Amino acid sequence: MFSPVESPIVRRLPRVAIIGAGRVGSTLAQRIAEKNLADVVLLDIVEGIPQGLALDLLEARGIELHNREIIGTNNYADTAGSQIVVITAGFPRKTGMSRDDLLKTNAKIVVEAAKNAIAYSPNAIFIVVTNPLDVMTYLAWEATGLPRNRIMGMAGVLDSARFEAFIALELGVLPADVKAMVLGSHGDLMVPLSRYATVNGIPITELLDAETIARLVERTRNGGAEIVELMQTGGAFFAPASATSLMVESIVLNQSRLLPVATYLQGEYGLKDVVIGVPCRLGSHGIESILELNLSDSEKEALHISAQAVRKNIERSQEILAATSSI
Repeated sequence: MFSPVESPIVRRLPRVAIIGAGRVGSTLAQRIAEKNLADVVLLDIVEGIPQGLALDLLEARGIELHNREIIGTNNYADTAGSQIVVITAGFPRKTGMSRDDLLKTNAKIVVEAAKNAIAYSPNAIFIVVTNPLDVMTYLAWEATGLPRNRIMGMAGVLDSARFEAFIALELGVLPADVKAMVLGSHGDLMVPLSRYATVNGIPITELLDAETIARLVERTRNGGAEIVELMQTGGAFFAPASATSLMVESIVLNQSRLLPVATYLQGEYGLKDVVIGVPCRLGSHGIESILELNLSDSEKEALHISAQAVRKNIERSQEILAATSSI
């Protein structure tokens, strides 16, 4: 028999609510739990799916050596008190679709998810993953009324990771030794900063010729589409979940990591009233600061072109939502 002992004081970890139990959402739940970062609430509108996924993840706890609480639910009330809310809900891209093609289908889903989640977790930090990501982040910011430091989009971390992966493959080097920075929108007009890309501190401009770098930049811009084309029935989810998990980790552990994040700008980089990817420090309060890089004229022009495209899609989505609400 076990001898009775005084119960130890258990320090509860933060709670992360994930809205959307698709491939990205469920993989993110796995990443967060197995990193022992936080308890997880996985929510979806389809009955049984989040509950089944949560049970499956719970059954692996002894093997993965963590004891995080994982809840599957269809009820937003179960997400109450979450420190972080991640919105992954929405329709994924199909072959031949751009991220912008998802405007009409995903705008209403994200707005409703943001409003429901903020009602139960008014102090939460929000991370938006649903595409088109920059636009959806803007709509969620409008819907919640949150200060900009507490709402952001996951884009640059994923795009930078793809750029790093392609550089590592090209050079045959350890991926962990490659560092890169991608700004702008999460789409064809993203802005990979080649001169900031390094291998153990050595600029890739000293390791690769201009033609090769241009090819890797183009592949990065089409990284998501390449996977959609290969899979036919869906898009990427492992790398997006890892990128989001890194953001959650920096916030939960107050790491103040410098990461490219989609955020609402109020004059930085000469841009206002738009969400776009720029370098930010992420800590326990969300976005602690925005770093303004000294961009070249061509880089700044590319960033502004990217922002203009996002702005047009924001206006289109607002028109779509207005028309839907008037029906």
